[in-house]
Amino acid sequence: MGARVIMVASGKGGTGKSTVAVLTAGRLAGRGRRVLLVELDSGLRSVDYIADVYGKTVYDVEDVFSGRCAAGKAIVESPLYPDLYVISAPYSGGRVREAALRVFVERAKPVFDDIVLDTAAGMGAPFEAACAVADSVLLVITPDPVAMRDGHIVCDALAAKSLENIRLIINRVPPRLTGCGIRDLDECIDTVGAQLIGVVPESTEVRTAGAMGTALPKKSTAYQVFSAIAARLCGDSVPLIVR
Repeated sequence: MGARVIMVASGKGGTGKSTVAVLTAGRLAGRGRRVLLVELDSGLRSVDYIADVYGKTVYDVEDVFSGRCAAGKAIVESPLYPDLYVISAPYSGGRVREAALRVFVERAKPVFDDIVLDTAAGMGAPFEAACAVADSVLLVITPDPVAMRDGHIVCDALAAKSLENIRLIINRVPPRLTGCGIRDLDECIDTVGAQLIGVVPESTEVRTAGAMGTALPKKSTAYQVFSAIAARLCGDSVPLIVR
C-alpha cells in the first residue's frame, strides 16, 4: 500500500503554510514514522530554512522531475527532525507537472510512511498536481476574513476534485480575536467548511522556528499543538489545545 500522501494548502500567501508543513511533518517523524516532505512552491523556496537543510541541498525537485538526477540525490534528512527527509523546490524556474509528480510519489511510497506535499498558495499548477495524488489535505488559514474566504474557495475546489479528507488548521491565532474582523474560531470553521484538526497560537517559538530553522521547545504550547495534530493524523483521539 505504501505511504499516505498529505497535501498542505492555503488560499492565500502569508498564512504560515510552509512552517505548518515542516512542523507537522517533524512531529509525524517524531512518532517513529519515516516522512518525506516535498516542497512544490518553485521560486519561493523556504522549507530548506525551516527544516534546517539550507546549504545541504545540491539538487531540487525540478532536477528530479526533469530527470537530471535520481531522487535519492535530492533528498536530505533534516538535522532537527530525525526521519524527516526533505526535497526542496528550485530557487527559480521549474514547474510542477502532474505526471512527473505522480511517478515520483509512486516510487517514493514504498520507502516512506508519509509523504507531505507543501504546495504553493492558491490554486496554480502545484495545487492541481498535488490534488491528483493526495489522500488527504491540511488547509491552513489565519483568523481573518480574507484568509477565511479564500480558504472556503480552496475547500470547495478540493471537494470538487473528490478530495473529502480535508482538515483545517487555524494558524497564528492571537490571545484575543479583537481587531481580527471575526467573532470567534467557530466562524472560521463554518466559513471554510472543513473539519478542524488544530489551532496554532501566535507565538515567538513558532515565529522563530519559521524564520531561523530551529526546533520548537518541548515544553512549549506550540510543540504540544503540533504533537496533537500529528497524533490526530495517525488516528489518535486527543483533546484540542486552544490557549
